[in-house]
Amino acid sequence: MPTISMFYGILIQMFWDEHAPPHFHATYGEYKATIDIYALTIREGALPRRATQLVLDWTELHQAELIRNWELCRANHQPQPIAPLK
Repeated sequence: MPTISMFYGILIQMFWDEHAPPHFHATYGEYKATIDIYALTIREGALPRRATQLVLDWTELHQAELIRNWELCRANHQPQPIAPLK
């Protein structure tokens, strides 16, 4: 599972050959969540409140890049790194 970004201790990763809808995985310590790229919501799991807000803000800023990476992963290609939140 490639890590496409990392910021404030949060890992952002995408799997190859995932099921729809387009999403990615965020890990922060022992917390894990699946984030819907279009809806900008947590689909599964949970993150602490502050980490959730950081991830959702980052998702909104990089939505087009995340969609391109989703399409790359669905075609079994390596996703591209995305700039961290600063």
